[in-house]
Amino acid sequence: MKIEIKDYTKVIKGKTILDNINYTFEGGRIYGLQGRNGSGKTMLLRAVSGLMFATSGHIIVDGRELHKDIEFPENLGLIIESTELLPQFDAYTNLKLIAGIKKVATDDDIRKAIDDVGLDEAGDKKVKEYSLGMRQKLAIAQAVFEKPEILLLDEPTNGLDEASVEKIRKLLKELSESGTLIIVASHSKEDMEFLSDELIKMDNGRIV
Repeated sequence: MKIEIKDYTKVIKGKTILDNINYTFEGGRIYGLQGRNGSGKTMLLRAVSGLMFATSGHIIVDGRELHKDIEFPENLGLIIESTELLPQFDAYTNLKLIAGIKKVATDDDIRKAIDDVGLDEAGDKKVKEYSLGMRQKLAIAQAVFEKPEILLLDEPTNGLDEASVEKIRKLLKELSESGTLIIVASHSKEDMEFLSDELIKMDNGRIV
């Protein structure tokens, strides 16, 4: 798996939010995006995920160009902003409904993801009764349960206690070791130091 960003620029309402980005990401590595608010971290994740069109430049995913050959990267797991799941159902039912779209994840895959993020203790509890940390765990489970080749995560440890943070870091390391390409944006210096094989610093929409 390889993602190549070539001369990528995005301008919104006259403001350049991504400025001539050039970078290559490869499978089996974790890339940490670091920078202050507004530096372009989330926008870069949106660009790679296909949620945003370039003003100029290209993103090539395994030899195929986004918005030309493919609309979105295939086999993608994603957390950007808040993930809205169905409040009247429990974690398992939510993931089971999502699994019905692609039909690649088994019941065991769903249960494993719930266990891996530490949500197994929630049992039959409905999502509407979840704390912020539990919702974050479910968002991560939803991003990983279909075994994506690409995982894009914006502040994945937000709202998590220390034990849960350790669990998520361990999970991401295991996924990386199995070949997943992971890009993480985080304000947590500890997350960046522990997780990143490569650290990418961003400022004013540029890689610096």
